[in-house]
Amino acid sequence: MIIELETQHSQNPTPVSLKTAILVIGGAEDKVHGKEILHTFWNRAGGSEAVIAIVPSASREPVLIGDRYQKIFEEMGAKYVKVIDIRDRVQGEDPQFQAYIEECTGVFMTGGDQLRLCGLLSDTPLMERIRQRVQQGELTLAGTSAGAAVMGHHMIAGGSSGEAPNRALVDIAMGLGLIPEVIVDQHFHNRNRMARLMSAISGYPERLGIGIDEDTCAMFERDGTMTVIGCGTVTVIDARAMSHTNHHHVTANEPLSLHNLRVHILAYGDGYHLKKQQVIAKLG
Repeated sequence: MIIELETQHSQNPTPVSLKTAILVIGGAEDKVHGKEILHTFWNRAGGSEAVIAIVPSASREPVLIGDRYQKIFEEMGAKYVKVIDIRDRVQGEDPQFQAYIEECTGVFMTGGDQLRLCGLLSDTPLMERIRQRVQQGELTLAGTSAGAAVMGHHMIAGGSSGEAPNRALVDIAMGLGLIPEVIVDQHFHNRNRMARLMSAISGYPERLGIGIDEDTCAMFERDGTMTVIGCGTVTVIDARAMSHTNHHHVTANEPLSLHNLRVHILAYGDGYHLKKQQVIAKLG
């Protein structure tokens, strides 16, 4: 057995959900006070029975950031928490890491550089097994900041803000494809990234743009629904009915025209059904 230690259980444990989910977090989530988003991940990963892997590979300080999240989830009362510190692609084939993933109920990917994270994990046996277990409903997955950006098939790797939409505003790369139908942008309204996400969607109108504010989470369920938790908003940009764009006819720095976009701003408790393309308003 990989698991040998247990942390102390919380004296007042939150009722545990048996439903796994993917939590896509806009970054800068509360780690000190209510910790609602992190508590939700802990709960969906099994609560006091949670076996959690922290993947800090996006960070330039993986030990520091890995230890911080490990302490948070141990204090919540997780059964066992381990930092999987991958700094070379060959470690994605490590038998001990793979054995631990088989026992995990939750995997948490931290912030940092999304290109670094994808470069280390994409197409490795470890990442493929995480993907399989997520798809089978055996594992709750969360990613914050860079860990959120990698969720789509296409990924925003970088860019600028504060300009009109244009192709030079955004750099696109391949993500991990965990939620392939979306393109995620994080720290969204906090860093004025609406035009950046619109620029990304202009080239891939079949994808759904998801812009997530700081201390905010878009939680994707296996039934195709997404629910907002946290302090900010989630912006959904739907270009699937776009009637016109000049994307292919202008230079990279010229403004884009985008006709008939649908934009939804979702606050706490609101949701969206990806398959039905419908907003779900918060009840009450």
